[in-house]
Order: sequence, then C-alpha cells, then structure tokens
Amino acid sequence: MASYDVIIIGAGPGGYVCAIRCAQLGLKTAVVEGRETLGGTCLNVGCIPSKALLHASHMLHEAEQNFEKMGLKGKSPSVDWKQMLAYKDEVIGQNTKGIEFLFKKNKIDWLKGWGSIPEAGKVTVGEETHEARNIVIASGSEPASIPGADVAIDEKVVVTSTGALDLGKIPKSMVVIGGGVIGLEMGSVYARLGTKVTVVEYLDAITPGMDGEVQKTFQRILKKQGLDFVMGAAVHTVQTLKAKARVAYRLRKDDSEHELDADVVLVATGRKPYTEGLGLADLGVEMTPRGQIAVGKDWQTSVKGIYAIGDAIPGPMLAHKAEDEGMAVAELLAGRHGHVNYGVIPGVIYTHPEVATVGETEESLKEQGRAYKVGKFSFMGNGRAKAVFAGDGFVKILADKETDRILGAHVIGPSAGDLIHEVCVAMEFGAAAEDLALTCHAHPTFSEAVREAALACGDGAIHA
Repeated sequence: MASYDVIIIGAGPGGYVCAIRCAQLGLKTAVVEGRETLGGTCLNVGCIPSKALLHASHMLHEAEQNFEKMGLKGKSPSVDWKQMLAYKDEVIGQNTKGIEFLFKKNKIDWLKGWGSIPEAGKVTVGEETHEARNIVIASGSEPASIPGADVAIDEKVVVTSTGALDLGKIPKSMVVIGGGVIGLEMGSVYARLGTKVTVVEYLDAITPGMDGEVQKTFQRILKKQGLDFVMGAAVHTVQTLKAKARVAYRLRKDDSEHELDADVVLVATGRKPYTEGLGLADLGVEMTPRGQIAVGKDWQTSVKGIYAIGDAIPGPMLAHKAEDEGMAVAELLAGRHGHVNYGVIPGVIYTHPEVATVGETEESLKEQGRAYKVGKFSFMGNGRAKAVFAGDGFVKILADKETDRILGAHVIGPSAGDLIHEVCVAMEFGAAAEDLALTCHAHPTFSEAVREAALACGDGAIHA
C-alpha cells in the first residue's frame, strides 16, 4: 500500500494543475486517471480539439471569403476531412504528452485506472488501495441530456460534443440542440465546412447569462454566417431514422409542434458533474440538489480530508476556473493561503468573431439596483480590425457611476479571448476605467478598442 500526502482523482485541467502545484510545494503526489492519456475532457475531447477544428475551418473561411480581396488569387482549397481530423488528433497528442512530461518532471505518480474512495484517507484503483493524508476530487463533468426528452445518443447520428469532434464525414445538415458555447462553436465549425446548421434553443436568447446586447449582436453575426436559429423551442424527441435523425419540438410561444430532419443532431445542452463510482454516497459526502459536490470556502467537502474542485462543484464549468481552484487547494494543503476571485473569471466563445466576458452584465447591475455607466466602442473604429476584415462587434466596459471602478467587460470581436484579460488584470487590482483610459496602448492593435471603451466611460472615445 503506497502512501501519499495527496491523491487527486482526475487528470483534467483542475486535477493536473493541482498535482503540479502540490509537487512544487513539496507534497508527495499521485493522480488517478482511467483514460489512456492525461488532460481530461479538455485536452482529449473538449477545449483543445475543438479549437483545432475552429482554427482549420476559419482558415478555410478566410481562403474562400477574403483571400481574393487581398490579391491572393487561385482556386479555393478543398477539404480533406480525414486529414483535418488527423491534424486535430496530432494537436491532442502534443498536449497530452506534454502533461505526461510535466508529471515525470515533477515526480508525480500516475495511478492508472478508475478510482473510488472506500473511506477517508484511502483511494482504491483497481485491486490496489493507497493511503493519502488528503484527497482531491477533480473528476470533471460529462454531457447532460435534455430534461424530459426521449433522446438516444449513439455518437454517430445523434452525438454529443465528443462525437461531433470525430464524425465519419462532413454532414450536409446538422441540428444543434442548445445555443450555448459548445453548440455555437461546433455549429460554426460545420457551417464553415458547408453544413446547413440549425440551432434549436429553449430560451429566447443564445448564450444564456451573457450581456443582452452581446447576445443580440452575436446571433445577428452568426445568422450572416449562415446559421439558422429556432428560439423558444422545447425539444421532446430525437429519433434516428436509418441514416438520419428527426428532432421534434414545441414552440413555447404558441404550443405548436414542429419537426426538423438532419444528417446529424448535436445535443449540446450543457454538462453535469461526473462522480459515478467514487462512492460518495457511502462516505456521506454532501451533494447539492443539482448533483454537485458541496464544498466550503476551503473547497473541503463534508468529509474531513476530502476536497473537490472544478466541474464537480458549483460554479461555471470552465477549465481555467478548475485550474485556479486546483492551485488554491494545493496552497492550502501545503499550509499556505489559497484564494480564487470568482468575480474575475472570464468566459470565452471561440467562434469568429470571438466573444469574451468578465464580471457584471448590465442586466445583473440593474437587478442589483446599482448605478453604473457604460463605455462602448465599435471595432469598425479600429484600424487594425478593419484591415483584417474583422470590424464586426464592440468592446463594452461597465463601471461604477460614482467611483469609476470597473465592474465588468464584454467583448465581441477579433481576439476577444485575449483582450478580455487586460480588463481582468485591471479588475483584480480594483482599477477604474480611467486607469485603462490613461494607459498607452500600441498602435495599431485590437487592444486600442479596449482603451477607447474605457475613454467612453469618461469624456468620450477618440475614434467614435
């Protein structure tokens, strides 16, 4: 029986980052992982492979739509789907092997197999039981089904995000159930590849919880790119008919029934914590009504010595949120101070244009009754954006009306996922919009749009 300072269950972004930090802080560390490769959902069938396909399909879009405008003439490239999938798999391999290298470098043991916790301080993997002073559950999440709907997922015709990353061929038509991040990213990939994509969303707006103005602008841009939308639709049946599928839904506004046929149906209605087989019920670990592991401010569960992080606990299901929690727990286990600022966790959608958000929205501030001001700047006023055919979208900064302290920011436009972090750093230091406005930004860059939005919180933007 091996003994460790900490055993982490799950080698996704939360688990492997927690492990590396624990090892760096001098703790004897092991990670339990049943996949053949490290990195969890994110590196294997989530964040990384989807970004590879988003990049490849965007390059195709540029060749088809913009090359000729720049004087780059010639036949548009054809799509070799098998090669594109091979490129995606190569990206996955590079990243997962990188985690293996980091484990060896930091002397972290990989306990290969699926883990369970027979009692506090012990983890069983296969037929072996290991002792640990502390256990961290970082078991991640899995695709959620449609509540109350009859849906049979085969990962060939009716697929989750996992199956959507490895289809046998590019479908002529696809129905995406769910207008959130996963559905819109994968829908964008296939729309660029020539698929007729229809997004069916239960609510009246896409990207639930995001700034309302961003939602409307984003949907309008995606429509221009060829995606169709059916809003306010409750899906109740997805049937497989030979090589196709049929989606039956009811429109909430008038209770009318409708059907859509497609070659492939992508069920992208969110994710749920994956805690199966851990033995949490027998341990008496407290759970939330939504099936998440309940934790305190120190990420400790109701059982002393057992912690949980990432998608398995409440909060946004984001890889970087899990990473932050993993680092914070490692600090605590090493006798130091661990902290996560949940008010400054950005969210990004990697379509084109990208969408990024952090902090409060106008809707949340109105709900709080908090006085605020808005600084907004369109990318059409940004020279760099216009030069690369990326003038759609805007930067919006929300600041306290009296103190000018930045409360949130919302970006839809080129490199939004990178631009948002300038605002994140400012918020972490409690900066005012004026602080951003007075900071020199290189020209010509997309980031100038952030400065202009900050200026708009005061006397006004220069190029508006």
